[in-house]
Amino acid sequence: MDKYIIGVDIGTQSTKALIAGTGGRVLAQASVAYHPDTPKPLWAQQDAQVWLEAFLRSVRECVAQALQQGVRQEQIAGLCISSLYGGAGIPVDADCQPLYPCLIWMDRRATAETSMIRRQVDLQRLFAITGNGVDSYYGFTKMLWIKHHEPQIWEKTAWFLPPNSWIAHYLTGELAVDHSSAGNIGGVYDMQRHCWSDEALAMVGLDAAKMPPRLLESTDVVGTVTADKAALLGLSQGIPIVLGGIDAAIATFAGGVRKPGDHVAMLGTSMCWGYLQTETESGRDLVCMPYVYKGQAQRYVFGGAATAGGAVTWFVEQFCQAEQALAAQQGVSVYTLLEQQAASLPPGAHGLVFLPYLMGERSPVWDAHASGTFAGLNLTHTRAHLYRAVIEGIAFALWHNMQAVGERRQGLDQRLVVVGGAVNSSLWMQIIADVTGYPVYTIEEEVEAAMGAALLGAVGLGLVSEEQVEQGWTHVACRAIPDEQAHQAYQQLFAVYEGLYPAMRASMHALADMRGG
Repeated sequence: MDKYIIGVDIGTQSTKALIAGTGGRVLAQASVAYHPDTPKPLWAQQDAQVWLEAFLRSVRECVAQALQQGVRQEQIAGLCISSLYGGAGIPVDADCQPLYPCLIWMDRRATAETSMIRRQVDLQRLFAITGNGVDSYYGFTKMLWIKHHEPQIWEKTAWFLPPNSWIAHYLTGELAVDHSSAGNIGGVYDMQRHCWSDEALAMVGLDAAKMPPRLLESTDVVGTVTADKAALLGLSQGIPIVLGGIDAAIATFAGGVRKPGDHVAMLGTSMCWGYLQTETESGRDLVCMPYVYKGQAQRYVFGGAATAGGAVTWFVEQFCQAEQALAAQQGVSVYTLLEQQAASLPPGAHGLVFLPYLMGERSPVWDAHASGTFAGLNLTHTRAHLYRAVIEGIAFALWHNMQAVGERRQGLDQRLVVVGGAVNSSLWMQIIADVTGYPVYTIEEEVEAAMGAALLGAVGLGLVSEEQVEQGWTHVACRAIPDEQAHQAYQQLFAVYEGLYPAMRASMHALADMRGG
């Protein structure tokens, strides 16, 4: 009897679910869209109930599609969950009921807590334990913000749960955190011993009791679905839930990253570029956590821009009403229209550079008060020029992170696999190839993290062999070959890009102070 696995990806702006066979053929897909809440500058949060409702709707729809195609309930063998980096995690009470919105990866409100730790803590020792630095991106600084600014919530909080852990508990009643999510919290997880660090927790002033004691691999079964939740989803009672982990790492897994040197860029709301290295090496300027596959031996090291697709959406929604109206008249996407206009422009959009720091910036800048900037504007520039500059700025942010690995970049695979919504744009893919000098490949199946979750689930349930895992369920195709002349032009432009932030840092911080954060 054929078996099927459900893969779910809880993202920043949507939840996607699919059902795949053990050979990777996708049988059903569904998605539900939403937006994070950004009530103040540098704030980004989400009500956990939004994720739960999107999860339930997307899974129910997938199951209904599969049953309509003749699949029986008992053939659906399990479910695995990918989720966005939940930052602080969802603060829950002893019954796992959410007490406060989840401060997600985009949230940078914990600037004072970050400064305090940098002043008071032995940063070298903290890095030696955790493999990570100190920034308001990391979940442990966001936890401290809740402790300092919401003391009543802090007192009631039994645990902080990543989104995938909270959903898994909702389905099974079992409580656990995967190692990838635990490591990504930053200053609370021992990267060498693969456990919570009492020493690091004490150093940063957090309560070890609020860290769920059960840590699992991403391929481990956390529990089985209870009867009432199975009925709600249209599933058989008792099917196993594989815990899963961080979406960037799982999308990287879907992109074929299995061994040290493999690397993938994920371009969605934000940008993450990550590669694998051995346990004995260090991430230094980038983010470091156990990988979702063979995580005891391999680290996933990544850097990222706070806004990528988010910057493009912002620009189009705020400044391109005329193009939106024209696109509607022509029956095409506004993005298609803008790309047609931008594609005819030369590299650099006639002397225009964009810093995509619209929510501060992550690696390698690590500055919550960095801000978005257009440099080089003059009266000849049109919205098409600005649109191209935004895309080029995101490609420069990608290259900035790739540069941060230094000499280790020589050991990387000589192709760049790109996943995420940006792959729908041929212009983006060509610009990325021209900026980085790497041939750009994309996944033909276009299902990414949800497919990675399904494959991880199949691994955890023993439904696929290691050979099948190494081969993967996705196929990559070359999308863009770098043009040498364009690459040389972009290298000159990147030098300008790289110099802008240091030159403008003091001004950016002064403006942040004026707007109140």
